Amino acid sequence: MNDSRISDLFEFLRFPSVSTQSEHMVDMIACAEWLKRKFISLGFQSDVYQTGGHPAVIAKTRHDSARPTILIYGHYDVQPPEPLEEWTSPPFEPTIRDGRIYARGSTDNKGQIMAHILGAGDLLSQGGVLPANLIFLVEGEEEIGSDNLGGFLEQHRAELDCDVIVISDTGMAAPGYPTLTFSLRGIAALQFNVHGPTQDLHSGVFGGAVMNPATVAARLIASLHDEEGRVAIDGFYNDVRPLLDWEREAAAALPITESDICALAGVKELAGEPGFTAIERVGARPTAEVNGMGGGYQGEGTKTVLPREAFAKLTFRLVPNQHPEEILRLAEAHLLARCPKGVRLEILPGHCGEPYYVDPNSVYGKASLRALERVFGRRPALMREGGSIPIVTTFKKVLNADSLLLALAAPDCRAHSPNENFPLENFFAGMRLNQAIVEEIGRLN
Repeated sequence: MNDSRISDLFEFLRFPSVSTQSEHMVDMIACAEWLKRKFISLGFQSDVYQTGGHPAVIAKTRHDSARPTILIYGHYDVQPPEPLEEWTSPPFEPTIRDGRIYARGSTDNKGQIMAHILGAGDLLSQGGVLPANLIFLVEGEEEIGSDNLGGFLEQHRAELDCDVIVISDTGMAAPGYPTLTFSLRGIAALQFNVHGPTQDLHSGVFGGAVMNPATVAARLIASLHDEEGRVAIDGFYNDVRPLLDWEREAAAALPITESDICALAGVKELAGEPGFTAIERVGARPTAEVNGMGGGYQGEGTKTVLPREAFAKLTFRLVPNQHPEEILRLAEAHLLARCPKGVRLEILPGHCGEPYYVDPNSVYGKASLRALERVFGRRPALMREGGSIPIVTTFKKVLNADSLLLALAAPDCRAHSPNENFPLENFFAGMRLNQAIVEEIGRLN
């Protein structure tokens, strides 16, 4: 397809900017420098900034103090492409098939942020003064937790001062369906290790006399939920705010059914906390999940041992008003209280991220809904998304600005998986969405 905009995106996608793998450090730097040059070619002032980790790129239009300022955030780092054998085409050789661009990062997040960049570039090419000041912040560590971005924001607070933040790093409720995500779940992670004997033991000689760490781990995991599927940790739900009527109505109106969720997940039946629909459970209720577990012999056939240790990796998805540190404290107390004698329980807290909520009926929320409807021609869906973008709470704390989460990702985009893809129609719609949101927010002034 002979389109310079697609060529720009393809060039961006060819960088193997995998932030978690040290061998790609050179690619990360090259990608950031390429972004800087692209911004400058479109008429922005731009530079690459050091963060203590992978570099960040800032681009700006000429500032007019009489106009509102929009910060548009995205990231140029991507997930590792493995397993490579499951890709239909190479992950860093973008390919168009059936109206979709297939490449690692095509949706998460290079396709979405490039749509905003090119949309803003088109506005600049038209000459005149934009209805709003624009700042782009494109970082290189989102896929590894944005550990250095908080300090970077503090250091560059004046340079990044804005009225509102626009992010397209979320998913649509259905293909082609305009979606404003007004809430994200937070996260709290931990690993627990159950230590038993000093080495693996013969299960015939010692079984029944020595506590089995794998059995203890299984029982601790089972203790996390009651028989109905509710989290059984004392105090876990204390700060959970009940769903408002309009929120339940918005969830019920989403163009996705439980059958759709089954199909996307590849399961025949859904499960979870009673009293809530699947959509409500995914977006608006907290959870406790086991992400991994192990211990003992893992090879082919049988090896009759009593393992010396076992482990489990847990994450808790949290909703507004819950605090990750408090949930980790409650979880640790729960596990310690149920650990039997004969083993030692080691608890290793992991990363945390605050839940996020923005009022879709605020002035900026309404402006974003108007922009979405202009571009997609239908009333937008209001959605609480189950995933986490911890940096949005950092934006709120440091820049004192709300984030508008305007989705461009298709539900079946396969982000983080082989054959990640981005619909061409969403790419072009993203350019128009950028222009619409700039105009709508500019009118507020």
